[in-house]
Amino acid sequence: MAELIAQYDGELLGSHGDPFVTLARAIVGQQVSVAAADRLWERLTAAVDGVVSPERVWAVEPEALRGAGLSARKVEYLRDLARHAQEGSLDPERWAEMSDEAIIGALTAVRGIGRWTAEMFLIFHLLRPDVWPADDLGLRKALVARYGLPAKQPLAAWRSAGERFRPWRTVATWYLWRSLDPVAVAY
Repeated sequence: MAELIAQYDGELLGSHGDPFVTLARAIVGQQVSVAAADRLWERLTAAVDGVVSPERVWAVEPEALRGAGLSARKVEYLRDLARHAQEGSLDPERWAEMSDEAIIGALTAVRGIGRWTAEMFLIFHLLRPDVWPADDLGLRKALVARYGLPAKQPLAAWRSAGERFRPWRTVATWYLWRSLDPVAVAY
């Protein structure tokens, strides 16, 4: 790990954006290419008159969101995200006091947000220091390449592999991702 840290000295993980927008972009980008996700995001933004917010997403008719190119399922997910945000079950003011697992629980209560998306949110938006996304294929690939771990093993073994980096597993994850990609990972 020291070699990786030295190799990428001066590069930092940073948070950007509004939490609702971050989660909405994650939903829009599911199972499509980056280019397709960007086009869908532009169309969604136009459909809500330039402001992607819980109130605007909820106020727009589902048919208008479908007309922007979103699948029925993504419309359902975005509206559920908007509903949770408006009802206060996703309250950014409380997140500083909540554990990672409590935030994951709150986020995964939204249709369309799974554990992996919630962990990416913890890493890239909340900058939580000790997140280990054991399901992430990039992380697994880096562990195989850097540490010689077997490529096929149970999830418990992937989780266990992160213990050596506690309490800075987010940092280790970022550097391991960085070892695979010439461009810094962003979410």
